[in-house]
Amino acid sequence: MSAELNDLGELIAAKVPDAGIAHEVTAMGELVLHTTADHMPELIGFLKTHTAMKFSTLVDITAVDYPERATRFEIVYHLMSMYTNLRVRIKAPVADGQIIPSITEIHPSANWFEREVFDMYGLMFSGHPDLRRILTDYGFRGYPLRKDFPTTGYNELRYDEVEKRVVYEPVSLVQEYRQFDFMSPWEGAEYILPGDDKAETK
Repeated sequence: MSAELNDLGELIAAKVPDAGIAHEVTAMGELVLHTTADHMPELIGFLKTHTAMKFSTLVDITAVDYPERATRFEIVYHLMSMYTNLRVRIKAPVADGQIIPSITEIHPSANWFEREVFDMYGLMFSGHPDLRRILTDYGFRGYPLRKDFPTTGYNELRYDEVEKRVVYEPVSLVQEYRQFDFMSPWEGAEYILPGDDKAETK
């Protein structure tokens, strides 16, 4: 299977030379294509329509945040061919503030996927028919899946009995609710939990 996927990767790279495609077959037997965000519509359109591939099902679009990289984000597309029973993953680096071409004209199902990527990571898509938040609330500030987003968020909401409505307030953690268990291995204590000593036996 890996040889077949490698041949497929070489064929795609040859058929869409402008996309500058590099490919690899992972240890799990998955074909991964590397390109640039600007060439994504051309590449995905080719994969959908070429008779030898017919990757006509868009499974998912997501992103990954790598704050330590010069190009911070990576956009990831997952496609499947019902005709060949193969899957392909396409990755492209995306800088913070870079605008990605939408593929909603090729795959209408990309509409909500791209909105989710915008909502969670703040990545923008040009040509999207209705790019607005889809998972977070109106007026939400920040992008929850960025690595620099605080785990507590910026605001908390609660139902106020006096005002008889939901109110938003800045997050404030009261000290008595901060429970630190320094004997927990998650806090870095160096001791063996009962039952873990079997790992020491030879």
